[in-house]
Amino acid sequence: QVQFVESGGGLVQPGGSLRLSCAASGLTFSSYAITWYRQTPGKERELVAWISSTGGSTVYADSVKGRFTISRDNGKNTVYLQMNSLKPEDTAAYYCHTASKISDYWGQGTQVTVSS
Repeated sequence: QVQFVESGGGLVQPGGSLRLSCAASGLTFSSYAITWYRQTPGKERELVAWISSTGGSTVYADSVKGRFTISRDNGKNTVYLQMNSLKPEDTAAYYCHTASKISDYWGQGTQVTVSS
């Protein structure tokens, strides 16, 4: 059974930093690209960052370029999202995701709140 467990969210002041983690199990982790998404109530889920299976390629939403960094440690089956210079508009639940030929896999999410 594929599982993703996100952690690292919390309350942070504007301009602060957080590091999210997504620990995976039940799949050959090094074979899968992973995406971080975020969602706020009443809005569609938004792609934040994507990383290839090897970690050699990354893609970012324009809204987070230069502030967020996605990385992975295939030895630990974990993907990270380093978030710097956080803004109130980054407030959301953050989810990690991957897909196989037969299914999509999501974690339960971790809440990030940016507020003074």
